[in-house]
Amino acid sequence: MTEPVRLAKRVAAQAQCSRREAEMYIEGGWVRVDGVTVEEPQFKVLDQQVEIDPQARLEPPEPATLVLHKPIGATIEEARALIRAENHADDDASGVRMLKRHFSRLEWLLPLPDNASGLVVFTQDWRVKRRLEEDIDRIEQELVVEVAGKLAANGLALLNHGLSFDNYALPPIKVSWQNENHLRFALKRVAPDKIERMCHAVGLDVRSIKRIRVGRIPMSRLPSGQWRYLSSSDRF
Repeated sequence: MTEPVRLAKRVAAQAQCSRREAEMYIEGGWVRVDGVTVEEPQFKVLDQQVEIDPQARLEPPEPATLVLHKPIGATIEEARALIRAENHADDDASGVRMLKRHFSRLEWLLPLPDNASGLVVFTQDWRVKRRLEEDIDRIEQELVVEVAGKLAANGLALLNHGLSFDNYALPPIKVSWQNENHLRFALKRVAPDKIERMCHAVGLDVRSIKRIRVGRIPMSRLPSGQWRYLSSSDRF
């Protein structure tokens, strides 16, 4: 009986390509072993059937950026743990092929407080990270906040502009009533973790906070606990 060999060696021989090209085929999700996609070049094979997808392309996979509907109470670790194949949204229209490598080295940008829910962003792409870090003052975030209590007489005006915390005057934002117990916040330069304190300052208690948009990326109908990819044409 022959010894098992690395899948990359088998693919290189079968496709008559270099070992590095074989690794790119495998890491790109183009290789199946007995009908099951294997993405690890070091995977050992013996007499299994190895197939290379006829549509295979020799190009490194693009770094992934995805958005998750974070459930209420989820910490950053718990939110990150939700990014796995079974939580991928069925109606993801990005066209991005799901790969195991997309689940590693993800950075959480624009975090939400643990007690808030809604849209959060994870990325492997340094360009996306730089955009959201360097241009954050110009990127609008939209949140829906459920409140209770009696709003102060000038409370709505103060929420829009006029509050100061720790000797710092908050910049103008847009706050309006969505219905009798939900406020809509559209803010720049103010982190979502300030919202609860802002509401308390005008006589309101916060029952829930949900972020529904970051820049031009909406949460839409993404179910709680599920995620989807952003396509190359999506822009914050």
